[in-house]
Amino acid sequence: MRWSQSFIPTRKENPREAEFASHRYLVRGGFIEQHASGVYTFLPLGRKVMLKIEKIIREEMNRIGAQEVLLPALTSADVWKETGRWESFGPDMFKLKDRWERDLALAPTHEEIMTLLAKEHLKSYRDLPQIWYQIQTKFRDEPRPRGGILRVREFSMKDSYSFDATWEGLDESYEKHRQAYLNIFKRTGLEVIVVKASSGLMGGSDSEEFMVLSPSGEDRVVHCPKCGYSANVEVAVARVGKEFIQSKFQRKEKVHTPSVRTVEEVADFLGIEPALIVKSLLYRTDEGRDVLVLIRGDYEVSESKLSKVYGADLHLATREYIISKFNAEPGFIGPLDADVDEIIADESVKNLTNFVVGGNRDDYHIVGVNLDDIKIKRFADIREVHEGDICLECGGELTLQNAIEVGHIFKLGTKYSSSLGAQFTDKDGQKKPIIMGSYGIGVGRIMAANVEVNHDDRGIIWPFAIAPYEVNIIEIDHRKTADYTEGLYKELKSKGFDVIWDDRDTSAGAKFKDSELVGIPISVVISPRKLESGEVEVQVRKTGERIDVKREELIAKLRSLKKEL
Repeated sequence: MRWSQSFIPTRKENPREAEFASHRYLVRGGFIEQHASGVYTFLPLGRKVMLKIEKIIREEMNRIGAQEVLLPALTSADVWKETGRWESFGPDMFKLKDRWERDLALAPTHEEIMTLLAKEHLKSYRDLPQIWYQIQTKFRDEPRPRGGILRVREFSMKDSYSFDATWEGLDESYEKHRQAYLNIFKRTGLEVIVVKASSGLMGGSDSEEFMVLSPSGEDRVVHCPKCGYSANVEVAVARVGKEFIQSKFQRKEKVHTPSVRTVEEVADFLGIEPALIVKSLLYRTDEGRDVLVLIRGDYEVSESKLSKVYGADLHLATREYIISKFNAEPGFIGPLDADVDEIIADESVKNLTNFVVGGNRDDYHIVGVNLDDIKIKRFADIREVHEGDICLECGGELTLQNAIEVGHIFKLGTKYSSSLGAQFTDKDGQKKPIIMGSYGIGVGRIMAANVEVNHDDRGIIWPFAIAPYEVNIIEIDHRKTADYTEGLYKELKSKGFDVIWDDRDTSAGAKFKDSELVGIPISVVISPRKLESGEVEVQVRKTGERIDVKREELIAKLRSLKKEL
C-alpha cells in the first residue's frame, strides 16, 4: 500500500478525554475514531490489527479442534428469561422491542444461544465432545465507558463453548483452551499472568482470568512474588498482616463522636488504629432479608465472596432504608442489639479486643466492645486482600497490581444445559445434561493492552505479528528515488512482507514522526546519499537501532529481524 493512497488520519493533539496511552495513540495514529460514548469506528489501520489478532486466534482455536460458527447478536428474550439472566444481568443488557412489542436483547454474551444449538443437535454421547467458537460483536451498556476501547459498550469478542459427556472431558476441554490462550497471548506479544477468578454472572465452578499487568488496568491482581500465587482481588485469600490488636478502651461505653463518620475520622477522633473499628454494613437479599456484615475498619468487603458465602446475591441497603431501620445514618449503625436476620463477620474481626462499633444513634460510637457482646451467626473470609497481607501458600507478603483482563475461562458445568434442557443419552440409555465450559477473549482488549505495555513518548511499538504493516519504506527525497523505491516496494511485496511505502510529498521529519506514532516495527530509509554506496538504512522501532545494509543483503536482513522480533 502507498501511504499517499491510504486513509491514515494521524493527529498531533491528544483527545481531550483520553486518560490512557492506548486511547491517545490509537486515536492519534488513525486506528480508531469515537462515534458515541463507548462506541468506536475501526479505521483501516485498526481493522488490519484486529484481523491479524483474529487470524492468530482462529489458528490456535482450530488447532484444538474447535469449529467456528456465527450466532445472532439480536436475540429473543425468551431464552434469557429461562435462565434468569434477563433480570440478573441488570442494566448492562441492552433491551429493546420489535414492532410487535416482543422483547429482544443485544447479546452481551452467548451461553444461552450456544446451549440451544447444542440442545437441538447433540443428542447422544456419540455426538460429544464438541468445541464451537465465534468472533462476534457483543453489547453491554457500560455505565462509565472509559479508556478508549478498553471499556466500551460495543466490542468484538472470541467466545467458545465446550460440550462434554463427562466431568473429566470438561477438564480436558478446559486445559486445551488454557493452553490455546497462552499461545494466543504469546503470539500477539502479551505477557500474561493466569489468576484465579470469580465466575460472577456466568456461574459454574473453576474460573481463571488472563491478565496483563498495567497501571491503566481496572482489575486488581493479588500476587505472591515468593511462590507465584495469583488471584483476582475478588476471590484472593490471605492472612491479615496484623492479626492480634487490642485497644486502649477497658470498658464498654457509648462515646459522643460528633460529625465523624468515616473510619479515618473516627480513628483520628478516638486516637486509635483504623483496624480497631469494626464497620457495620447492611445488605439485603432480593427476598427482603437483612444481613449485617462486620469487617475491620482497614479492610473492604468483597461482595463476590460475600454472595458466595451467603449463597445468594446481596445488595447494599439504601441510605433511606438504613435510616428507617436503625434511626441513624449509615456511618453510625452497629451490631449491638441490631434487629437483623443475620450477622456475618469477617475473620479479621476474630482477634480484636475492646474494639469500636457504631452506636445506632447519630454522632455516637460504642467503645470497648468484644465478640461475646454480639450475636454473630458465622465468621467467613469476605474481605478484599490488602498489600502486605500474608500468602496462605508460603507465608510471603502479597502485592497488589493493576491489570487488564484479556481473557477469561469458566467451567460452567450443567448450569445452562439443565435450565434449558440440553440433554444427551449416555451409553446406558440414561438422559443427562451436557457438561459445558465457556471461554472468552476480548479482541479489542488485546489490541489496547498491547499499546498500554508497548509504547513510548513518540507512539506505539507494535509486536511484529499484529502490526498494521511490518515494513515502512520512507523516502528522504521522493522525486529523486521514486523509481528505485518502487522496485524495492514490489520486491518486498513479492517476498511476502506486509509493506507500506510512504511516498507522500512531505518532509522526511513528518514521515518519521508518523511512522513512530503508528508503530510500524521496521523502517527502510531510502536516501540519495546512501544509494550512492548501494546501501539503505534499516531502523528498528522497538530498540531504536539503525543499521546500514547493502541492497543485495536487505531481504535476508529483514527476514532475520522479522524472526527476531
